[in-house]
Amino acid sequence: MKTIRIRKFTMLSLFLILLLPWIFYVAANFLETKSFNISGDEANQKDIETVVQQIEKNSGNWTDSAWQNQISQQLEKINMDVVILSPSDQEIFQTDDEEVSKFRVKEHFSILQDGKLLGRVVIYQSNSRVIPLIAAFVGLMLSFFIVGFEMRRFILKPLEEMSVSAREIANGDLDVKLPSSHITEIAEVNEGFKVMVGGLKEAFQKQVELEEERRFVVAAVAHDLRTPLFALRGYLDGLEQGIADSPEKMAEYLSVCKEKSAQLGRLVEELFTYTKAEYLNIELEKIKVDLASIVQRSIGSLETQAERKFISIRAGGFDENCLVMADIHSLERVLNNLLDNAVRYTPEHGKIMIDCYKCKNKAFFTIRDTGAGFTSEELQRVFEPLYRGEASRNRSTGGIGLGLSICKRLMKRHGGDLLADNHPDGGAILKGWLPLVN
Repeated sequence: MKTIRIRKFTMLSLFLILLLPWIFYVAANFLETKSFNISGDEANQKDIETVVQQIEKNSGNWTDSAWQNQISQQLEKINMDVVILSPSDQEIFQTDDEEVSKFRVKEHFSILQDGKLLGRVVIYQSNSRVIPLIAAFVGLMLSFFIVGFEMRRFILKPLEEMSVSAREIANGDLDVKLPSSHITEIAEVNEGFKVMVGGLKEAFQKQVELEEERRFVVAAVAHDLRTPLFALRGYLDGLEQGIADSPEKMAEYLSVCKEKSAQLGRLVEELFTYTKAEYLNIELEKIKVDLASIVQRSIGSLETQAERKFISIRAGGFDENCLVMADIHSLERVLNNLLDNAVRYTPEHGKIMIDCYKCKNKAFFTIRDTGAGFTSEELQRVFEPLYRGEASRNRSTGGIGLGLSICKRLMKRHGGDLLADNHPDGGAILKGWLPLVN
């Protein structure tokens, strides 16, 4: 749709207001005088002088019908009428018997001969300016009507409709149809409204999704917390009631209670970390750190857990000075979580291979295990909150499906990313990167 700016529309409107009355004036003057001479005063005065001279020269023929017919024809051509009066104001000759129009003007002349008054002549002629001026006024009114009509059509009506649409949007109706306009400025405002409405729709949709996710998180957490709590309560009741009547059985009950409390702690920690990353949006305290040293520190914290399953952790190539801007606690949380997952889902006597290297302007780390790897569905949904693949459905080892989602969100908040894939030789591989700093 072609548009026009308000400035151009205003200039065209002013041009029309000035042009149309002029066209009407010239057209009316031409229809009346058969000439494009707008002023016509000089030619008109010559015609009057000619008529007066002929009447004066033919004073003896004023009553002659032949002369009267001749002068009548001549006056008709120049759109004039004449009345000849005697010295006593008696009518001698008149070319038009009808009532003189109020739009006609008259001029008086006295005919003298040798100082003696022969008569008086009254010449009636059309006012050559009245009708063109009336036509010009009509043209002016018509131009105002046209400009007003087009202004309402292109400016006022779209603005009124936009005002109504804005009220409907304020009342929550985001499916309102916004008006179109040929005026560029209004069209730009219209596009701005469309962008705003689109943003509001996206915001409302995101709010709905977040609310659904929040409810789902609450339901999932309540379900996952209830299982170890019931087990913990049952074993504590058994201890209290003396069911564990031998040191071996009491040690077994205490070991289960300790395991369930650790599981509860892990679930609560995951939920707290996820809440901080997703909703609280706490500012990270970033400092310049060596990614390789953080990775090695995380390996050290998981070695004991890996040794219990006879899993060997092999550190491959570690480039020096993999300097990144990061929050140490958050980055350690990511690496500990990834390594913990690798240890939990790697079978006994398995292996975990870790590398840390630089490539171009990024620092990478990779964690590969010799477990079952990801299925095709898991690769598509592994970073979704609360998604639990088949391998992690065992409540004794799995969390609540927030660990990888937390890690990816924290990596993105550091300006990097976390990717999951299967290694060609088998097992899962997780690759993360952060931007290098000098």
